[in-house]
Amino acid sequence: AQQNTNTTNHVVLVGYNQSLTYIPSNITANPGDTVSFEFVTKNHTVTQSTFAAPCSQLVNATTGAVGINSGYQPVAANATVVPSWTFQVLDTNPLWFFCLQGSHCQQGMVFSINATPNKTFDAFQAAAKNTTQSVPAPDNNGQTTVNATDVSNLTMSSTASPTSLPSGATSSGSGTSTSSTATKSNSAMRVGGSAAGLVTLLAFAIGVTI
Repeated sequence: AQQNTNTTNHVVLVGYNQSLTYIPSNITANPGDTVSFEFVTKNHTVTQSTFAAPCSQLVNATTGAVGINSGYQPVAANATVVPSWTFQVLDTNPLWFFCLQGSHCQQGMVFSINATPNKTFDAFQAAAKNTTQSVPAPDNNGQTTVNATDVSNLTMSSTASPTSLPSGATSSGSGTSTSSTATKSNSAMRVGGSAAGLVTLLAFAIGVTI
């Protein structure tokens, strides 16, 4: 089959003008498209979950593989260059994400790719607001961590990089991380989902514990 070369990069603003939002909150993406998240204020994450558990980081119960996660992306006050994190979509299955910071998910800070008429973004957000806490994935030692470690079969596609602050946006450093460690490594990745919405690969780890 001929490879699709007509791809799109979808830009999503995270925390635009101090809001607990991803803008846009839902996109339709084709295989090969990329999604670039520009973190413009505070300290947020883009963490993969499931439709059934919107504020819990996705973990494959069989393999232990963990859904993709940007890690915390703090933005300094008055920043003119902000973090940007990108991954590539491999198929058209729905993908679900939330912000792991504090109670942001419970306040509706969620994002979806290829939501369906049966599983809509609005229903996903409503379910998130009905949760009581956000749940990161456990690491291999049973400790609660923000990001997965030791996940095999990683496929890197490119690297993330800083980007200029979008026109009309203002930055703020008021967001605080719940982590005690702030060592980060920004990497872009390729991701795909099975019919159950589980990712097939992961390419980001920062080892932040809470």
